[in-house]
Amino acid sequence: MKLFGIAGYSGSGKTTLMERLLPRITALGLRVSVLKHAHHNFDVDQPGKDSFRHRQAGASEVLLASSARWVLMNELRGAREPTLAEYAAHFSPCDLVLVEGFKHEAIPQLEVYRPANGKPPLWPELSHIVAVASDQARQVNQSADVVWLDLNDVDAIVRFILDYCSTRENDAC
Repeated sequence: MKLFGIAGYSGSGKTTLMERLLPRITALGLRVSVLKHAHHNFDVDQPGKDSFRHRQAGASEVLLASSARWVLMNELRGAREPTLAEYAAHFSPCDLVLVEGFKHEAIPQLEVYRPANGKPPLWPELSHIVAVASDQARQVNQSADVVWLDLNDVDAIVRFILDYCSTRENDAC
């Protein structure tokens, strides 16, 4: 299972890009999973539902199952947050895990960069960013150390990710 990250500041378009990448990659016959990091307290459960009540009562894990899907919820209850590798170990076998967030993890990542957001680029400071997808062309004074891609050319981004991952033997593309 290969891991490849999509990084960028909030509002840069990471999720939108992921929505555009996923159908193109899966259409090639690849099995793709997504690991998304949330920076805030979130809950996929609803107050009053049995599973919510079980967690509130102290269950460490609750698995909800149906004929359409299942989800395993794990309560950390003050324990340290698992590492990216520990999270990824929960996935069923797949060809590629696209990781959204986790921008400081040392896995190969593509930065979604929109200068209009007013945020500085990540790639000059994070050496594991191997490419930038932007709605602006590379400026003359910007380093050629990273591949620069047109954010709107999703097919080129897919080719880059798959080519990059195919040349790497380890799990972190």
